[in-house]
Amino acid sequence: MNIPARFSLFFLILSVSGPGGISAHRDGEKDSTVKTMEDFSGYSIHEPNYPTSVSSLSVDTHSLQKQIDELSTFSDSPAPSVTRVLYSANDVLARRYVKSLMSLSGLSVREDAVGNIFGRWNGYEPELAPVATGSHIDAIPYSGKYDGVVGVLGAIEALNALNRSGFKPKRSLEVIMFTSEEPTRFGISCLGSRLMAGSVELEGLLKKTVDGQNISFSDAAESAGYRNALHFSNVLLKKGSYSAFIELHIEQGPLLEEEAIPIGIVTAIAAPASIKVDFEGNGGHAGAVLMPKRNDAGLAAAELALAVEKHVLESGSMDTVGTVGILELHPGAVNSIPSKSHLEIDTRDIDEKRRNEVVEKIHQSALSIAEKRNVKLSEFKIVNQDPPAQSDESITMATESACRQLNLNYKKMISRAYHDSLFMARVSLMGMIFIPCYKGYSHKPEEFSDIEDIANGVKVLALTLAKLSSLQA
Repeated sequence: MNIPARFSLFFLILSVSGPGGISAHRDGEKDSTVKTMEDFSGYSIHEPNYPTSVSSLSVDTHSLQKQIDELSTFSDSPAPSVTRVLYSANDVLARRYVKSLMSLSGLSVREDAVGNIFGRWNGYEPELAPVATGSHIDAIPYSGKYDGVVGVLGAIEALNALNRSGFKPKRSLEVIMFTSEEPTRFGISCLGSRLMAGSVELEGLLKKTVDGQNISFSDAAESAGYRNALHFSNVLLKKGSYSAFIELHIEQGPLLEEEAIPIGIVTAIAAPASIKVDFEGNGGHAGAVLMPKRNDAGLAAAELALAVEKHVLESGSMDTVGTVGILELHPGAVNSIPSKSHLEIDTRDIDEKRRNEVVEKIHQSALSIAEKRNVKLSEFKIVNQDPPAQSDESITMATESACRQLNLNYKKMISRAYHDSLFMARVSLMGMIFIPCYKGYSHKPEEFSDIEDIANGVKVLALTLAKLSSLQA
């Protein structure tokens, strides 16, 4: 091959610069060799922003499993279950543990007003929007130790693996531990990421919200050390604050395990509409009031519950689901006709229009049932109606490429559970990686993912982060 004279120095230096190719940038400034090459050639030279080989990317499975096990000990319920509620004493201890792991990994750690925790690995072009990853560590009562946790501790290990491989990020890489993904204490799911995405409604609600013990959100936060928790301007992220966000998570479903596929690449996240319904009837003695004379609020609730199933099935899509998770009767005595009933309904879909049509059909059924049974529909309230989110193609393509490099089979799939990623999609491009979990179990003590499956997810995450970090502005 005939090489033009002005490029001969470039090829000479490249050939002797070692297994990593061009030498690394240091402290945000170009290495003198790279600068010489650029001056001589007249072209900007970019070092390869990926591990030198897949074999150089190693996950410390022993330490990672130990960290998962140690984090599970910060719990209000005995092992093997985990209970870790927002701003509780064990939540505070768990937060300290995560921050210590971030610091030990050399990440720059900060927290916002509500306790979202950030650990950043500064890139050599820190002015570019960073790439973020992460999840949550709070746990509903008597749940397991992998939900959310894999996406936080696994993300820290992904950065460690990249660092050990010799990778130097162009865009900064950041691990986020989101505050209160679970709605356990204040009935608000994805509290931290909702606020980061700029939920004005939530800001107003938190100023008057109390928990089951009548403790306000601000008092609970202050007890955990967050004295300015209502200063939401500190939490809000502007759109484009991150160039990309990708979350590693257990599937919380059985498909990957059943099909023996190690990686799921999420293409869309279904989002719920939550509804509260109240019927009021007359009640009365179970023996004394004849059937034609009854105004039974309990039967109205039962009929609406069946209508939810009917309308969901009528949608014709397996991605449309509906659940009556709460059905309460008053006064709740076996020999008393219910005078009041209360239902809480969850409907989900990846198609917002289709889901909202189901919600409207449920509303119309509630009205007609109330009229037919001569009871009052005293409340039909849509508590939240979040839009679904689509994964960005650039992220799914980067994840597919990582799987191919690692010779791992993958399956494109939707997430029927929703995650902090749903709200991060309002701030940046978004994607998710799933790994198998035992029988699809989640939110119960039997929740489990094999450490080798976790390691596969960490490697895919690491390579995906490396690719996304290398993208031009």
